[in-house]
Amino acid sequence: MHSDLFNTRYAATAATQPGMTLQNSKSIKYAVNGECYARQGAMIAFRGNLQFEKKGQGVGNYLKRRVTGEGLALMAVRGQGEAWFAHEAENCFIVSLDPGDSLTINGNNVLCFDATLSYDIKMVKGAGMSGGGLFNCVFSGQGNLGLICDGDPVVIPVTPQAPVYVDTDAVVGWSAQLQTGLHRSQSLGSMIRGGSGEAVQLELTGNGFVIVRPSELQPDAKGQ
Repeated sequence: MHSDLFNTRYAATAATQPGMTLQNSKSIKYAVNGECYARQGAMIAFRGNLQFEKKGQGVGNYLKRRVTGEGLALMAVRGQGEAWFAHEAENCFIVSLDPGDSLTINGNNVLCFDATLSYDIKMVKGAGMSGGGLFNCVFSGQGNLGLICDGDPVVIPVTPQAPVYVDTDAVVGWSAQLQTGLHRSQSLGSMIRGGSGEAVQLELTGNGFVIVRPSELQPDAKGQ
């Protein structure tokens, strides 16, 4: 049988070490030797002796998720084998966290992560009632975090001299050490005349970076 489909760039190769690697720009391969975590329903294929079980979030995170609608519906992947994860052909990225690192991420952008990482659902300080940006997942520890993004993300540096203002519907995540608040970029007169559609943004100050996606679609609009 002959086809460009069988080009080596499409072929799944055997893992050389445990952990996650990019299979391609739209999927992550995880060589499991023990346990890892992934968003529920994200597995597209696996081989080996693996079990997939719903992961409890603990009473605190469960209550936060029930109240806020934010957070992660997770599954634990246990055993030995290889699993491939993806979600709606979104772009995939791997972030390696070192001891002392901390990253706050929108739960909708998490695909999978090492069991060595810990996470919590926390209120975005100073954000008030800013819609989807009010609560986020904060990851810390040492290990890899697999992220997804609708389109190619933009990573913007933040410095004390140059704060950044982002739409809460477009933000993917940011350095957890940044300070957050609300910024109003629309005058009262403009609001009275119908508004610009850009009334309030999340303000980020300090030293770090923020990740935004080239889309303001809400999860419900994508059928997630």
